[in-house]
Amino acid sequence: MQIQLNGESRRLDGDSTLAQLIETLGLAGRRVAIEVNEEIVPRSQHAQTQLAEGDRVEIVHAIGGG
Repeated sequence: MQIQLNGESRRLDGDSTLAQLIETLGLAGRRVAIEVNEEIVPRSQHAQTQLAEGDRVEIVHAIGGG
């Protein structure tokens, strides 16, 4: 399946959830904000959110500072 991840085409093997994508990217446990097709997906919904062909996913991770 092909999705757009932060504006770039990315191929995923088989069905995938948002949580699986986060794990694959090495972002599990990190503070991230995720939008799928221009709608923010709450962290509580990551495991249930199934990705589909052509989805546009934007992931932003928080960086601490002061």
